[in-house]
Amino acid sequence: MRLPLTAPSSLTPEQKPLYDDMKARIETNFKGFKAAAPDGTLIGPWNPWLRYPKMGGPVWDLVKAMSTSPTLPRPVREVAILVTGARFNAAYELYAHVLVAELRGLDDDKISTIVADQRPANLTPDEAVAYDVTASLLNGGVLPQLVYDKAVKHFGEYGAAELIYLIGLYCMVSVTLNGFDVPIPE
Repeated sequence: MRLPLTAPSSLTPEQKPLYDDMKARIETNFKGFKAAAPDGTLIGPWNPWLRYPKMGGPVWDLVKAMSTSPTLPRPVREVAILVTGARFNAAYELYAHVLVAELRGLDDDKISTIVADQRPANLTPDEAVAYDVTASLLNGGVLPQLVYDKAVKHFGEYGAAELIYLIGLYCMVSVTLNGFDVPIPE
């Protein structure tokens, strides 16, 4: 880890409201994996965002926007997040979202295949679209029209946009984790 953890007792006035919001949301919305130490110190991507609130605050706002009342089915979201985490080899993201994907009903074969940066053969039609959109965007360049059209057909225009923004968000999460060498919890 390239950044020291920011203990709740050492928060600056700029960090305190961000910490309080993160802590409350994590406790209610981010279950199934370790996101804080026993003393309340945030780990994972939250620590770098908290350390630099001018940049981390807006990222956190996007996280909240993307996790509040999503329209995409939860397994579809997890497929996109896992594909992104696997492509970036973002250890904490994979740690957290393998656990979340299991809670969302994805079977171990799907999860392990995605984590190995491969396309599972047994994806549902919606999961397959999420995989294809994510893989295409992560390869760089413009999303092929046929892939975009398929996303709109499966999820509607708003859902396709939500998927694209979700992929972009988890690219940011992955870069944050890798840039600061954020480890998985012991």
